[in-house]
Amino acid sequence: MSSGRRNTGPRNGSVGGGRVQQTKLVLLGDQGVGKSSIALRFVRGQFPEHSEATVGAAFLTQTVQAQGQSIKFDIWDTAGQERYHSLAPMYYRGAQAAIVVYDINNANTFSRAVSWVKELRQQASSNIIIVLAGNKLDLATEHRAVQTDDARAFAEDNGLIFAEASAKTGLAINEMFMMIAHKIAGKPQGPQGRGQVVSLSDEGREGGGGCRC
Repeated sequence: MSSGRRNTGPRNGSVGGGRVQQTKLVLLGDQGVGKSSIALRFVRGQFPEHSEATVGAAFLTQTVQAQGQSIKFDIWDTAGQERYHSLAPMYYRGAQAAIVVYDINNANTFSRAVSWVKELRQQASSNIIIVLAGNKLDLATEHRAVQTDDARAFAEDNGLIFAEASAKTGLAINEMFMMIAHKIAGKPQGPQGRGQVVSLSDEGREGGGGCRC
């Protein structure tokens, strides 16, 4: 994937006479946490049962409607391997939003996510919207290693949007991106405070329950 593409800041244009706000969004997190699966679920409504590790970064786009505006996400899905860490600033530089992903069932990936958040706070734009996203909720009943309350507390203390989601089933994926879109549009949805929550209760997972946002 070429790293020389533009998308270093928001740009406005028009499609079919409507206003479009172009937004750079980056996905960060350890290898295997499901960053590519989250992106593909949101953009194409697909879940790849077998996928190879991202090399460098992959690029996707998706446009949504929020508060009467068209928000076009330019999504950079970065590689999780440590050897690509030095490339990450090239992708999150100028980003308006970042989704930092961890695997709910792997405590080490949460620790890595915490490090990513700290790096973004130090080096990315001061007004970047950051989502802390725990993926693989569909496996959490038997394998959970990161407790919801612990992750939510970290998100609230650091002014993050918090999500527990499943790229495999699609639960909370669209809601997570839409919350970002509403913030980009200038009229955030959901409870106000230091952190916002997009989470599904254990009871709602089987029947396609709603999000608490």
